[in-house]
Amino acid sequence: MTDTRSAGQGPGAVDTAGDSAEPFVTHRRLLFDAAYRMLGSVADAEDVLQDAWVKWSRVDRSTVTYPRAYLLRTVTNLSLNRLTSARAVRETYVGPWLPEPLLTGPDVAEAAETADSVSMAMLVVMESLSPLERAVFVLREVFGYSHAEIAETLDRGEAAIRQTARRAREHVQARRPRYDADPAAQKLVTEKFLAACTGGDLNAVMELLAPDVTLWSDGGGKVSAARRPVHGANGVARWMLGVLTKPELHGVVLEFAEINGYGGLLATAGGHPVGTVTFELVDGRIQDLRFQVNPDKLSGLAQATKRISG
Repeated sequence: MTDTRSAGQGPGAVDTAGDSAEPFVTHRRLLFDAAYRMLGSVADAEDVLQDAWVKWSRVDRSTVTYPRAYLLRTVTNLSLNRLTSARAVRETYVGPWLPEPLLTGPDVAEAAETADSVSMAMLVVMESLSPLERAVFVLREVFGYSHAEIAETLDRGEAAIRQTARRAREHVQARRPRYDADPAAQKLVTEKFLAACTGGDLNAVMELLAPDVTLWSDGGGKVSAARRPVHGANGVARWMLGVLTKPELHGVVLEFAEINGYGGLLATAGGHPVGTVTFELVDGRIQDLRFQVNPDKLSGLAQATKRISG
């Protein structure tokens, strides 16, 4: 298999990493972004990068014409293998399964397409794709690979890849929720929601929720969480305030944070992340709420928080 250019810079991009730079370090952000979008897991993405580094450290560099393309191909195939094995694990998962949250900067939030591709809503929709569909969708729709390049990357026929790409795109378009993507509106509602929740104001919370709002809570069986979705503004508001008044949450601080490209809430205790709240807006009201409190899915947040505070 010949090496091709990497995706990530659009059609026609050329691999320009110089010999003086370590290609893996140079392209690490791209590799992580691809793995995270394919897997919906910070921990799994980091594991994939570690495995990719091992493979890269053993390869004869003189045989690699385009390092970025070689590395992205390696990460893609490692992610595919991990996606396939993860399916069985998720079938026995306790309660709703939600992607791992990722702290993102204002630069991501300002780029609508980038924010959408990493949003919780998009990651949840992509969970319904097959592993192959998900990999093809990410490479084609997010990083701009051509069908021929994806076919070479995945060692499959171009016609089959075209079919898979079309099927994945139609699936995502049919299930992608309609929501407001204005960062300023998201931040304003998030701040109002934070004030209403911390103030214990039931009416104020309900005013911010859409009548048919749904809440999902992922505790993974490790911590207390709703095993089933909570529906309706009244039920969601009461559940929210009930959780926030629990004695074990004394000392937990809620604050605004950029999470997966949009405004959300980060919960910390003693400076350590203990959960996140993300949501989508529809006509200025909160439509879908997602609580991530599974401690196994907060390691990436802990590392990011440490880097920020340090």
